[in-house]
Amino acid sequence: MKTATLEKKTHSPKAKHPTDLIRQIQKGLRFSELETLQNSIDMPFEQLAAKLCISRSTLQRRKAAGRLSPDESDKVMRLSRLLEHATKVFGDIEKARAWLKFPQRGLGGAVPLDYAETEVGAREVDNLLGRIDYGVYS
Repeated sequence: MKTATLEKKTHSPKAKHPTDLIRQIQKGLRFSELETLQNSIDMPFEQLAAKLCISRSTLQRRKAAGRLSPDESDKVMRLSRLLEHATKVFGDIEKARAWLKFPQRGLGGAVPLDYAETEVGAREVDNLLGRIDYGVYS
């Protein structure tokens, strides 16, 4: 079975079916997927790791092992999905990156990447992107 890989165009791990993606997350994504996300989101590696709640020592161990834990993989997917959605909404990865990194009124002044540290927060960011996309931004 093919492993999920981050597509450079869409920034998110690809899989033929959601079940395949779930299996990949449960197995743990390759460390290179985190590196691809870091390049896509254009954020210093240690800052991205902090957003994913991965300590420096754990990061070094994961790099040596070549694979992320299932929990870390899920968080990488979460941010990848948001970057992809923001890029679709704004039509440009640079605008998407900027939007994700700066406080947003629709999130009560929170930074979307900070808000997305939890799944509930990520859903709210996704919802806000949907409202922006459909012109219902509040």
